[in-house]
Amino acid sequence: MDLTGRKILVFGVLTETSMGYKVAEAATRAGAEVILANAPGRPSSIMGRIAGRLPTPPVACLSADITEPGDLAALAEGIAGHWDALDGVVHAVAFAPQDALGGNFLNTPFESVATAMNVSAYSLQGLTKAVLPLLERSEAGASVVSLTFNASVAWPVYDWMGPTKAALEATNRYLARYLGPKGIRVNAVDSGPITTMAGKSIPGFDELAKLWPERAPLGWDTSDATPVADTVAFLLSDASRAITGQVLHVDGGFSAVGA
Repeated sequence: MDLTGRKILVFGVLTETSMGYKVAEAATRAGAEVILANAPGRPSSIMGRIAGRLPTPPVACLSADITEPGDLAALAEGIAGHWDALDGVVHAVAFAPQDALGGNFLNTPFESVATAMNVSAYSLQGLTKAVLPLLERSEAGASVVSLTFNASVAWPVYDWMGPTKAALEATNRYLARYLGPKGIRVNAVDSGPITTMAGKSIPGFDELAKLWPERAPLGWDTSDATPVADTVAFLLSDASRAITGQVLHVDGGFSAVGA
């Protein structure tokens, strides 16, 4: 996949096993320049320590609270300090309070649901809107890609992250509708379970994840995020120039079969 000369923002880089890091790795190997971003404090500090391990060092490492418009405006200014235009945005952000997961669906307070929705779904609109002037300047046609987990069914232990991912996927479609006339594509990638720090924070994640290697027609390696990262790189490239508003399943075929 050729991303030579493309300028990509990857928001949500944490450890080397994180989806954001793997996407940044795939993009830089394909020739892209990247700016990394994460929340202020510890996430940003960890990101800074591992950034140098990428095949090509990032142009910059920035921080922003993805739920704060002021922070996102400052992020856009920071990006503009390095680049005149932005060719791609990767939204690799998800969070839910512990009381919104692990079988507590009926008892989760609205405040926790609202936090999950704000960080994991509404933030896609907020981030995209903040950098929209830069995306509009892309000569190649810009691409926005988010990461989801199949929201068409109810999963054990995933609880309120399920409706949150459904909201993210709907947001993806609406952004595609409104930004298509500007030449901006918006898509999501539905990944099978990957053993990341975020995944490990979900109570019962291991029980959910062990289903994939057994039932996915192509098999599934929960420790290998590269098939997902490569698909994101495809969506950032010219090869996907006629694809928008879609959720691409990268799960070994699990979503296509029954029990």
